[in-house]
Parts: sequence; C-alpha cells; structure tokens
Amino acid sequence: MAVLLSTKAATMAMWRDALLAVDPTLEIRLFPDAGDPAGIEAAVVWTAHDMAELRRYPNLRLIVSMGAGVDHLLRPPGPPPGIPVARLVDRMLTTQMGEWVLLNVLRFHRQDLDYRAQQRDRVWLELPAPVTAERRIGILGLGELGTHAAGLLRGLGFPVMGWSRRPKDVPGVQGFHGPDGLAAMAARSDMLVCLLPLTPETRGIVDAKLLGLLPRGAFVINGARGAHVVDADLLAALEGGQVAGAALDVFDPEPLPAAHPFWAHLRVVMTPHAASITIPASAAPQLVENIHRARRGDAPLNLVDFGAGY
Repeated sequence: MAVLLSTKAATMAMWRDALLAVDPTLEIRLFPDAGDPAGIEAAVVWTAHDMAELRRYPNLRLIVSMGAGVDHLLRPPGPPPGIPVARLVDRMLTTQMGEWVLLNVLRFHRQDLDYRAQQRDRVWLELPAPVTAERRIGILGLGELGTHAAGLLRGLGFPVMGWSRRPKDVPGVQGFHGPDGLAAMAARSDMLVCLLPLTPETRGIVDAKLLGLLPRGAFVINGARGAHVVDADLLAALEGGQVAGAALDVFDPEPLPAAHPFWAHLRVVMTPHAASITIPASAAPQLVENIHRARRGDAPLNLVDFGAGY
C-alpha cells in the first residue's frame, strides 16, 4: 500500500525524501501520478488538493494536513466520510510563529513604522521611549501557537491576555472567553494578535465592531488566516486612526491581488504567508508515525475535531 503526497511541485521531492529518511520502506506516489487508486492507504496533502479527488481511493485510511491549519480540508465537499484527518503540530512551526509574532510586536512597540517614515523623509527626531509593562497584548487563540507566543511575550515583560472559545488557564496570561470576554479583552488590547483556527464562528472576527473596541491607536497582527480579517473594515480603521498599524501574513485570497490597497499602505507590513513554514525534515517523523498508526488501526496523533473545526 502507498502514500499519496500532494503539495507544491517545487517541494514535492523534498517531502518525499524526508518521509523516506524516516521510513525507507514507504511507497510514495507524487500527485497527480497516483497509480492504481486501490493502492493508496494515506494521503498527505496541502491546501490546493481537491477533497472530492480523494474519494477515488477505496482503501484510504488517513488524511494528513501538511500544516497546523485544516480549514482547506474542510471546504465543501470535505474529506471522504469516515476517514480520520490529522493536522500537524510541529515544534518548528510553533517556534517560527512565535518569532514572527515577536518580530511584529517589537516592530510596533519600538515605533519602527515611524522611524522608517522619518528615514524616508531624512528627519532626525528621537521619539518618546515606550514602556513594555504598559503595552498590553491580547491574543486571539490559546492553542499551541497562541500559548507559545504568550510565553515569549511575557518573557519580555509585556502584560499578556488571551481569548479562547472555552475557558483556558495559561500561567501568567489573563484569560477571556466567549462573546463578552472577546469584547472585554479587545477594550484592553494595545496590540491584538490573531492566531485562531478558521471556523465558521471565527471567520470575519476582526471586523469593524471588534476594531472599534480597541484602544485608539492599537495595532493588529494576523498570522492565522486571511478570512479572519474583514479587509475593508481594517482599512477604514487604519485611515481613521483607530488602528495605527497592521502586520499581516495571511490574506483572502492568496496571493493577494496586485491592486489590493494593502500593498501600498504605509501602515501595513506584509509577508507572503511565510510566518511559519513547514520544514519537511521536522514534520516527517510525526507524519510517518500517523501512517503507521493508520495501518495498525489506531487513532492518529492530533486528530481533527470536525465539530470544533480544528
């Protein structure tokens, strides 16, 4: 039985080699060269793969996302019924996202946008020094990524809050949950960091209402999914001064169209969905372990809860 591997053509061979380095006995087929559909037992896929196509494989036992997010797998028609879906929880993904969050929190905290504007205008002016203990950070999402980022920020002396769907107790982090908790945290957040999974409930969560609750001159940082942010509402908040700057790694759609206002906005910092990139050599042991679990009939690591959407 074989493993179907489906990702960007440029990285397909790298993924194959990483999986084989862990288990040289694996038979790996590179999509679209799937061969006999009956011979596929597991599919390791990324965002572009069509879920309807996976219904071709009668002996499929497992689907694995090559990243932490699984919203791309849940788009209609969704995975074949009854097939377990696992997501990737990888130390390197978590580390990279923490680095990206720190980069942008410090960028805004240390007034980098203002200093870059002064550099462009050849202005020599020292701005008032910011106080870390007075810059309150609110994190949307206290999963693996959010909890790690919260710890890094606390280590630098920032007061950190976190919002989740259900109550969570994270040491040193003031917790909020539910709709009332969301509003309460937003009103205290000088920087709002979004690290939520994308579900029907979180789609468009960073909208005009939420942005209007932030302290005036707050910053928005989104490393989760582009659809969490209502672009027109964020642009209006930037133009009106309610939001002083935004760091965005994710967009809806991707790639971001060339005519989109974010490209040229002086208060928007963009990266091309590069905050946290899966490294095949780091992820491969977990993927292979899940393939072996599927063969034994055991539940995979990091099984997706379809009810929760992640």
